[in-house]
Amino acid sequence: MSDAHVHDFVGIGIGPFNLGLAALADPVEGLDGVFLDGRDRFEWHGGMMLDDATLQVPFLADLVTLADPTSRFSFLQFLKETGRLYPFYVRESFYPLRREYDRYCRWVADRLPTLRWGREVTEVAHDGEAYVVRAATGETFRGRRLVLGTGTAPRVPAGLETVLGERGTHSADYLARKAELQATGSITVVGSGQSAAEVYADLLAEQPAGGYALHWVTRSPRFFPMEYTKLTLEMTSPEWSAHFRGLPPETRTRVQAGQAALSKGISSATIDAIHDALYSRSVDGAPDTTLLTATEVTGAAREGDGWRLALRHTETGEAFSLATGSVVLATGYAAQVPAFLDPVRHRIRWDEQGRFLADERFALDDDGTVFVQNGEEHTHGFVAPDLGMGAMRSSVIIAALTGREVYPVEKRTAFQEFGVPDRLKGGVR
Repeated sequence: MSDAHVHDFVGIGIGPFNLGLAALADPVEGLDGVFLDGRDRFEWHGGMMLDDATLQVPFLADLVTLADPTSRFSFLQFLKETGRLYPFYVRESFYPLRREYDRYCRWVADRLPTLRWGREVTEVAHDGEAYVVRAATGETFRGRRLVLGTGTAPRVPAGLETVLGERGTHSADYLARKAELQATGSITVVGSGQSAAEVYADLLAEQPAGGYALHWVTRSPRFFPMEYTKLTLEMTSPEWSAHFRGLPPETRTRVQAGQAALSKGISSATIDAIHDALYSRSVDGAPDTTLLTATEVTGAAREGDGWRLALRHTETGEAFSLATGSVVLATGYAAQVPAFLDPVRHRIRWDEQGRFLADERFALDDDGTVFVQNGEEHTHGFVAPDLGMGAMRSSVIIAALTGREVYPVEKRTAFQEFGVPDRLKGGVR
């Protein structure tokens, strides 16, 4: 099936960021877009939809509010229409449950006519007039521009690829594999961020009845909390992103290496809850658990029905090992370059490491015909995957698509300066 109609743009992938773009584009008169995704419906981190887990950003960082507080697709509108606004108000927390946010996104998706589910993209070409996007269904969609929102894929450290499968999983599939893991007699969680902490806490809560040993291994020197002070939060801003983008590539790499606590830490509440649980358990004897910091997993080999993990202490240099029945890799996610872009690679800017090279418009080419969502962390900083970044980035992309600023983007939001102010260059005055 071929569609001769040429859309203004085709969005590929429908995660929170492209879903937010679809919601903000919906009321823009004359802007014609279509969004494709291979899944049957919206799903956001289904393997980590733990009952009490919350977002690490406030509800204002929904799909649209920071661009358009009056949007009919806001989180507050969702609460109102579903009869949950007053309970949310009484709860007195800015942070929605993760399950609640997922339902909100599905609520928005159900109200957007531009979404096409079950259309896995297999190839993107260019016919001289427009991009031709082919789906596994045999359909083609044509657009003058592309917006890539294909998201990230689970990151698996080198040497641990064999762990995925029997008696091992990435945290992305944790809930689907949880019962199987608990039946193995001992479980090791590998990772240092919020997902690792939530998986460990969930397994710890059920450990007494489950009868399994539980280990947590992290390469970080400590179980460090997310840095969440207000002046630090000012870095989740257009100003910080512009400052970071203007740094030389080698400087960006160095700066980014020192920012783990800004995006990859654990909420203080989760850390405290884990300690409280361990303390309570210790009244009746030491809990059957091992917490290892500054410990790198260098390899894994099958041993009996389980695994033997090769470990190295990063501070002492000592090599040792740990036998475990199963493994959960809570090792995060990384941006991927989809193979379906191969026919148009020559139209896209790349850095020396083969990554997308996005400009201030989030465009990947000089003409502004290809845009990226959440594939530009190395050029725009640690805020790229932050949900609070989505509405602003969509505003910038819509401005590029329409040639006008439909949703004004604040140019100055932080009290602090991230570079040298113009008024101070050349000496203090």
